[in-house]
Order: sequence, then C-alpha cells, then structure tokens
Amino acid sequence: MGAYDHGEISAIAERRRTRRILVGSVPVGDGAPVAVQSMTTTQTADVEGTLAQIRALAAEGADIVRVAVPDGDAAEALPAIVRGSPVPLVSDIHFDYRLALSALEAGIHCVRLNPGNIGSQDRVREVVKAARERNVPIRIGVNAGSLEEDIVARHGWPTAEGMVESAERHIRVLEDQGYREIKVSLKAHDIGMTVAANRLFSQRFDYPLHLGITEAGTLMTGTIKSAAGLGILLAGGIGDTLRVSLAADPVEEVKVARSLLKALGLKFGGATLTACPTCGRCSVAMIPIAERVEQRLSRLKGEVNVAVMGCEVNGPGEAAAADVGVAYGHGGVGLLFKSGKIVKRMKAEELEDALVAEAVKISAEREAK
Repeated sequence: MGAYDHGEISAIAERRRTRRILVGSVPVGDGAPVAVQSMTTTQTADVEGTLAQIRALAAEGADIVRVAVPDGDAAEALPAIVRGSPVPLVSDIHFDYRLALSALEAGIHCVRLNPGNIGSQDRVREVVKAARERNVPIRIGVNAGSLEEDIVARHGWPTAEGMVESAERHIRVLEDQGYREIKVSLKAHDIGMTVAANRLFSQRFDYPLHLGITEAGTLMTGTIKSAAGLGILLAGGIGDTLRVSLAADPVEEVKVARSLLKALGLKFGGATLTACPTCGRCSVAMIPIAERVEQRLSRLKGEVNVAVMGCEVNGPGEAAAADVGVAYGHGGVGLLFKSGKIVKRMKAEELEDALVAEAVKISAEREAK
C-alpha cells in the first residue's frame, strides 16, 4: 500500500470491507478510493455563485460536494445547480423533510439527514420512499450535539455509545422498509468521542462511513484536529469518504483532505512535496521557494514526488525517494537531482524553474500511461 511496497511492516491497517453505494458516479465503500468531500459556503439560492464554488472545489480535487438546503429558495435553485455541477451533489437537510423531497425531485445524488431533527418517523419514511424510487442513497448524519433527547437522558450526556444508538435507530427505520442504500456519519467536535463512535459502529455494521470532526476550527487548528482524529481512524482501516470541516475557504478543506489521504498512502496522483525545515546551512529564502513550487505544481494529475532542500550537504541523500529535487548551496549555485543522483549544477536562481519543468514533464508522462 503506497509507501509500504518494499516489504516493511505497515502501520496502516487493511481497510474495513463495507457495503458499496453510488453517489452519482462516485462509488463509496467496498474498497473504493476514499472520496473527498467539501461543502459550499454560498447562499444556495445564488445559483451562479454556488456553481462557481462547486467548480473551484472540483478543480482542487473534490469528488463530492454538499450544499445546504435551508429553505424553499434554496430548494428551487437545486435543479439548475444539479445540471451545472461537474461532480455529484449531496443535499444537507435539517428540520423540514419537505426540503428533502424537493431535493430528490431536483435530481440530487444523495440526501443527508440528521434524523434527530427531521421530525417523526413517518416523515423519514416518506423521504425513504422517494429516495428508493430514484435509487438515491441516504446519509444518516449523527452529531453529538443534536442527539435525541431520550438518548441523552439515558446516557446522561452525549457519548459514543449514544451516537451509535442513534445511528442504529434510524438505520432500522430504513431497513424496515427494505432500504439499504445508506452511509453513516458520526461526528463530534471531541476527537476521542468521534474515534470511539466510529470504531464502535464499525464493529456492528457494514455500512460505509463518512468521516469528519465537526466544528474543527480555523485553518491551522482545524487542520491539526482533523488530521489527528481522521488519521487515527483511517490508519485503522475505517472510513470510506471524508470531509475536513474548517472555518476557512472550503477549497482549503479539499487541499487538507487530499494531503491527509496521500500522507497515509490512501490517495495517489499529483505532486507530493518534500521540503527541509531549513537551518543555519541554508543560504536562500527557501520557505517561500517551497511554497511557490507547491502552488505551481498543485494542479498536476500524474504522480510525481518533488523535493526542495536547503543545502547540498544532505539534500539529495535525504530526499532520495524524490523523482526530482533541488538542493540550494552557497555561492549562488545549487544542484538539480533525480532519484537521489545529481544531474546538474546550476545557478540558484535557475533551480526553481528547472525543478518545475522536470516535475511537469514527469507528471505528464505518468498521466498518459
């Protein structure tokens, strides 16, 4: 698996086998690649603004995008948004089951419900009937902060066990109608509770899991918190699709999610950057160079490993696994190397462009295969 192809003992567990569903054309579960999701922050009633954001998310690598449907205006906008979207869409429904019915009529590819606030079981059943007619999966969304009152009362507080109990309750409603096109999310802002709930669920059910740490925080803190919690689950073989929830531009959610999956060997393709943290041996402003290289290569499709190293002493050796890299030296010169071997000594100001050109070439060759 990815970084463990050479006989080492892998720290990444074999992925849990789950039922497969289809969200539009994207398979989720049963060994399919972990799908990256994000959610729009626009007013859904703004069709052009929402589509522009969906396209930006898709261009960054989102496989699925969720849109909020809080009212009738948003529901009315859905048909045009579904038609114009380059990726499958999930409607996010709270409180009013009629909005779910409208979303299904609009051609939405998946419906996310929080059963704790959607109303009576009869209303949930009506949504299930409409979803079955269109073969659209339902995501049961359980959040620690909105568990049913009787479950909270029984456990005394939101707990992992209570979250799984809530999920099971609503799974049974769907199963009683013979409906099994289901995925489930169990989210809390607390990492420990989220991890425990998803582990417990995985022991009892084979439905695919949507992972996330809800309300994780701003770009930096939310990234760290999400990487910690989701990394634990993914490394344990749990998780079929995920969203990194950040108080930031949703494009950043996609970047973080893809980086996390690549770090765990669960997603491939595009450029992976290795960069040293610099030290007193470095004679150039290497950090902005590394940031520029990462940005310039961010849209590549074919897999390529790239290194930006701050000195000639350790550069090629420490980045031997890179397909191509540079090591900046003293006196205004540096090295271009491939697979750990020096291929050219160049002026320092020429290294960045040479690195990018080589990386683009390698990526294009691999994408064409």
